[in-house]
This record gives sequence, structure tokens and C-alpha cells, in this order.
Amino acid sequence: QVNLVVSGGGLVQAGGSLRLSCSDSGRTFSSPHIYWFREAPEKEREFVAAIIWTGNYTDYADSVKGRSTVYRDKDEKTVYLEINSLKLEDTAVYYCQQGDYWSKGTQVTVSS
Repeated sequence: QVNLVVSGGGLVQAGGSLRLSCSDSGRTFSSPHIYWFREAPEKEREFVAAIIWTGNYTDYADSVKGRSTVYRDKDEKTVYLEINSLKLEDTAVYYCQQGDYWSKGTQVTVSS
């Protein structure tokens, strides 16, 4: 049973950086891909980033492209999402997803 866990959210100043982590309860991921989504207040959940490590593939939404990096740990047990130059509009609840499984969200609030 997959149990995705996200951590690393919190309150960050605009212009700062954050790193979110996603793991399957400390186990090796069962599939070689993780997707990141976020949901801002009164908005639909949107794609943020993806990593497929068997093909060395990453993808980013235009809203974070150029200031975001998604990567996995060498032990394949943790995937990270780093976002730099944070903007107020990055405020959202962030989730990681793998197949039919979603993590609980972690709140990221960017303050001015």
C-alpha cells in the first residue's frame, strides 16, 4: 500500500526558497515517477512539476519553470521539489502524487 507523505511546507517570505519532500513512508518508491501539484485558495488543483527518473525526465509548469527543481534522493526514497524566488502566488497547498495515490497536502504560505 502506497502512503505518500509530504513535508517541508510553512511560511516563507517572498523572494525566498523552500524545499518540499515526498516519500512513501520511508520506503523505496514502487514506481519511478512522482508528480507535484498545488491548490491555491478558490482555484483548481494544478500541475507543478514531475520527475520520471528511469528516463531522466523532468517537467515544470510555466509558473515555476526556471526557478524550480525536482529531483530524487540516490536511495530512491525521497523526491524533492525546490522553488526559489518565491512569489505570493506560490501560496497553496502542495501535494505529491504517484498513480492513484496522493499525499495529504502541506501548506505553503508566501508573505510579502
